[in-house]
Amino acid sequence: MSPLHNLPEETLILLLKKKNQQAFSYLYDNYADALYGVVCRIVASTEHAEEVIQDVFVKIWKHVDLFDSEKGRLYTWMINIARNTALDYRKSKGVVNEMKNQPLSNIVNTDEERDQSGSEQHTKADFIGFRNILDKLKPECRILIEMAYYEGYTQQEIAEQLDVPLGTVKTRTKAAFLQLKQLLKDYR
Repeated sequence: MSPLHNLPEETLILLLKKKNQQAFSYLYDNYADALYGVVCRIVASTEHAEEVIQDVFVKIWKHVDLFDSEKGRLYTWMINIARNTALDYRKSKGVVNEMKNQPLSNIVNTDEERDQSGSEQHTKADFIGFRNILDKLKPECRILIEMAYYEGYTQQEIAEQLDVPLGTVKTRTKAAFLQLKQLLKDYR
């Protein structure tokens, strides 16, 4: 067991800001799987997800001084870094071109694998049980969360994709986050 095991988050953050290697190792050991799950939901292949997760931890290491505990928890900050890094990677020109050049069988198999509840990708995304919570949302709320958070769509793009007014997307998104907040409270 790590000597940092029972440290308060504030102490861990102080050690990270001092570039303590042991604190960073603890952070990686305890959060890499959860962050990897987020990345896998956004990035299509595990090979690419592994590259992205490395970038995520480099960013965390380099930018830990920017973390502000007044704005939220360390875990939430890291999830946002993981999500944004994965979205940036997916939208990069090389990845977009690579996806265009995929044989149809690769794309179909990937979609089928994502739809199977026992898939490796689904399991890693469910590491913290978030998939179960997301599945409890009303379908119209769940689709908004998935499109915005995991697929990186803006509210305007969601409105266009779903062919609904932007105001409706904004109202449903707010309702989705309120419902999600309540489900997370009940989950604890």
